[in-house]
Amino acid sequence: MMRRSALVGSLAAMATARSVRAETPVDLHLVLAVDVSRSIDEVEAELQRRGYIEALTSDRVIDAILSGEHRRIALCYTEWAGTQYQVVVIDWSLIDSAAAVRRFADRLAEAPRLSQSWTAIGAALAHAAKRFETSGFTSKRRVIDISGDGRTNDGPPAELIRDRLVAQGVVINGLPVMMNRTNFGRPPDLMLDRYYEENVIGGPGAFMIVADNFDNFGRAVRAKLVREISLNRTTRPITA
Repeated sequence: MMRRSALVGSLAAMATARSVRAETPVDLHLVLAVDVSRSIDEVEAELQRRGYIEALTSDRVIDAILSGEHRRIALCYTEWAGTQYQVVVIDWSLIDSAAAVRRFADRLAEAPRLSQSWTAIGAALAHAAKRFETSGFTSKRRVIDISGDGRTNDGPPAELIRDRLVAQGVVINGLPVMMNRTNFGRPPDLMLDRYYEENVIGGPGAFMIVADNFDNFGRAVRAKLVREISLNRTTRPITA
């Protein structure tokens, strides 16, 4: 009887916690969707992960988070490659202080990294959008921040999924990485930024920031996070 009462009490407490969380408003739902396809080598993958960690913990990004109406956002970090590899690395986290940002960054630094074949931007967008259904928070803005170094070569066309999500009120911002080198024997894609502009980003105020290489990736991420968190609405591409 005592164990049953304890179980009932525990379940009630969990239900209450979920209820309180579900009623917590945030200024932004933000999914970071990061390319880990095999075109990104180990060194670049490390630079990319470090870029997100350094950007998230920068004073400019923290100030942007704390400057909103509710002074908090909900953040989710995913990684993607082909249609069969869409992974939630860190699920929804309430970011409402510098300490919360550091906890998120520490978890990201400790998370394992895997590399998989193919590039499925459309599948990555669809997977990221599904996360909005399970956040437990409420907000007026839902944004997917997707970064990558190549075009879709697997799964549904990116523009097909983009248009569907934009119709549902989701904003998609892009961070194409423009690498001036061959990729598996293919010449560098010098029009990747145009591809992202025409086929990936979308929604009110959607924008992209171009990183010209992985060494500049962290700076590009930081500038992008500040703009999307602060709701700086402009569609002009920027090179970081």
